[in-house]
Amino acid sequence: MRSPVPRFRDVERQAGSLPPMQCVPPCHDRQNTMWFVRDACGIVCAVITWLLVFFAEFVVLFVMLLPSKNLTYSLVNGTIFNSLAFLALASHFRAMCTDPGAVPKGNATKEYIESLQLKPGQVVYKCPKCCSIKPDRAHHCSVCKRCIRKMDHHCPWVNNCVGENNQKYFVLFTMYIALISLHALVMVVFHFLYCFEDDWTKCSTFSPPATVILLILLCFEGLLFLIFTSVMFGTQVHSICTDETGIERLKGEDPTWERTPCWEAMKLAFGGPLSLAWFSPFSDLSCRTNGSTNIPAPPQGEIIEEDIIEIPLQH
Repeated sequence: MRSPVPRFRDVERQAGSLPPMQCVPPCHDRQNTMWFVRDACGIVCAVITWLLVFFAEFVVLFVMLLPSKNLTYSLVNGTIFNSLAFLALASHFRAMCTDPGAVPKGNATKEYIESLQLKPGQVVYKCPKCCSIKPDRAHHCSVCKRCIRKMDHHCPWVNNCVGENNQKYFVLFTMYIALISLHALVMVVFHFLYCFEDDWTKCSTFSPPATVILLILLCFEGLLFLIFTSVMFGTQVHSICTDETGIERLKGEDPTWERTPCWEAMKLAFGGPLSLAWFSPFSDLSCRTNGSTNIPAPPQGEIIEEDIIEIPLQH
């Protein structure tokens, strides 16, 4: 059974609402400042994420690859694992330090609404928490303390919201973590088989008990994060293809927007037609705007008191 939809959605069906800002990332409201959420829990989770990757690096390199007698095996697997780990951490950094699509704060003024040149009968909504005019499909995040366009969820592991501007980097992060987890598990299996056939004292520079403990810990970490990130990767791709965010699905909101076809939604989320840039956390997303959807600078003025504002009809 669908959860009840907030009452203001009924008003949206009666009159046209403010359309979402049609600026594909990384415009970030025309600001080039770095985004960082000062949340203690999120910072701790982000640090733990990096430490877990570094632990996996340590075990893979110093327990399994460097002691190996097969130089080709060590070089190939070391190159693959380190490349994927680097891309995972780079994707994590971009997801954490990219503005997810924050709506300008404190722009709920009469002057700003007039500058939008809305049609009579259209309805706009003010967020009572951050005093912003909310575009359609924007939701307020209590951790970021901002309204986020197309907010999917707030993820403490990247210490940021996942929104329209950084969803690509979050998808890449989950994908690369899943890949290095799978790769580590495969190498652990081969290493165990090799050590069982050979002398344990010769297959690692560490003592046999220490080697076994480190491999078991890596196996547990790899299995846990393989399952977790694979599920997250699948849900994110599903959200993109269905053009429905996690919050919209959780609230059971009836879509008031025209759904974008799956492939078009993927190209919007990843910044263009399919190319190697889709898989790079260093490639920015193209910004496409048109004359009707430019974001004007919010004029100065007093914040309006009403949370729902309907543009009066002309007589």
